[in-house]
Amino acid sequence: MRTPAGHKVYAMAAEYPSAAALYEAAKQVRDAGFKRWDVYSPFPIHGMDDAMGLKKSWLSAVVLIGGISGLLTAAIMEFGPSSFLYPLTVHGKPTNFFTVPAFFPIMFELTVLFAAFASFFAWQLMNGLPRWHHPIFNWERFSRATNDGFFLVIEARDPRFTENETRDLLEKSGGQHITIVHDE
Repeated sequence: MRTPAGHKVYAMAAEYPSAAALYEAAKQVRDAGFKRWDVYSPFPIHGMDDAMGLKKSWLSAVVLIGGISGLLTAAIMEFGPSSFLYPLTVHGKPTNFFTVPAFFPIMFELTVLFAAFASFFAWQLMNGLPRWHHPIFNWERFSRATNDGFFLVIEARDPRFTENETRDLLEKSGGQHITIVHDE
């Protein structure tokens, strides 16, 4: 979608006077069937995930897989050489799985390390990062989002997005300063 001036449209955005107004508007947008939209506020709003219809994140599953792979990596790297490849009996200590207590610190550290890396990189991918400039920053009023502004943005790539119907929905929900946000 492009404007008459030829700019690519990223979204239509509206500002709301309070957190309660933004919360109610989010419920209306969710009920209207939009899928690609987001809200911005200077602080977390209790219940906003439910108002937006968001499901549980997959991030916890990725972190679990990262932790398990770290634990298995540590176990293979410790038990492989000490028990199978180069078994060395020192002072009568066993070279089999009875040596586990000596390996606990490394197993714990690699579990935490791999889970942290999995968490970080999955978070980056899920959020589409790194992204050096987000189109919403082209809207001057959005600079208030970290201070005292409450915003709702419906992306133009949403299948239900049409300029007139989206504007009507944002007006009906109490949005102010409704504008088209350009991508370029």
